[in-house]
Amino acid sequence: MLSSKISKYKFKTPILTASGTYGYGDEVKNLVNVEGLGGIVTKSVTLHPREGNPPPRIAETSSGMLNSIGLANLGVEQYIKDKIPQLNKLNTNIIINIAGSMLDDYLHTLEKLEKIESNHIGYEINISCPNVKEGGMEFGVNPKITEKLTKEMKAITNKLIIMKLSPNVTCIEDIAIASEQGGADAVSAINTVVGMGIDINTFKTKLNTVYGGLSGPAIKPIALANVHKVFKVVKIPIIGIGGIACANDVIEFILAGADLVQIGTLNYKNPNIGIEILDDLKAFCIKHKISNLSNLKGKLIYHNE
Repeated sequence: MLSSKISKYKFKTPILTASGTYGYGDEVKNLVNVEGLGGIVTKSVTLHPREGNPPPRIAETSSGMLNSIGLANLGVEQYIKDKIPQLNKLNTNIIINIAGSMLDDYLHTLEKLEKIESNHIGYEINISCPNVKEGGMEFGVNPKITEKLTKEMKAITNKLIIMKLSPNVTCIEDIAIASEQGGADAVSAINTVVGMGIDINTFKTKLNTVYGGLSGPAIKPIALANVHKVFKVVKIPIIGIGGIACANDVIEFILAGADLVQIGTLNYKNPNIGIEILDDLKAFCIKHKISNLSNLKGKLIYHNE
């Protein structure tokens, strides 16, 4: 009733956790029955360790949060040593998020992960990273670079390659098409929206970096619109992300064109939310006599029809 597939891989439910909101994936194993999730997307891993941005790097907003973590992580070598053995013990799909500053960073990170024994089924590629070789322009704002990166990563692995699309672009459809042409198995949409916060008592910005990524319920309408735009131009599966807090939100994303969804910011409030809303999804299917939730993909009806 709730299962779905991307390529040869089955997801028992449509709900995954979003990168960066569930740690590396193993930290919550004693808090949540992760077996009930469709999968876990780990926080970003890079070729070399990163301390990330100086604090403050998280700020609460009225309907979400701002973050500017700066891809703080162990680096792929330590990740392989410390985290992969723990992730292999989890009975759910594991997708590793990869980030980098140059094309070779992504490729070398992927090559190292491909050489190990691991149960992970694929990779989500964070292309909202500044490309230092191109003067700081993000990988994900240039269709040609996106296609090249996708193609070269896909040549290294038989596992899933999922390109994570940024909303901070002129035309997200162009980036989605480039991902598909490069051989991506799926795209996930969207990454965070650029935002900022100001403390009126100190007159200071709430983040050390001034600007950060806005996530949470505030961005859901933006995310829905972008998922629908992408759905209209590509045939590969779409993973919807952005402000999901309940079963109704999941259904909206599927109607807009998503195959699966990721829950992000709400995990901080309730790490078990992805499990708790499954009963509501099943009840919706029973009430509307839907054999599988995936049958609703893209079945949006326009208001003037």
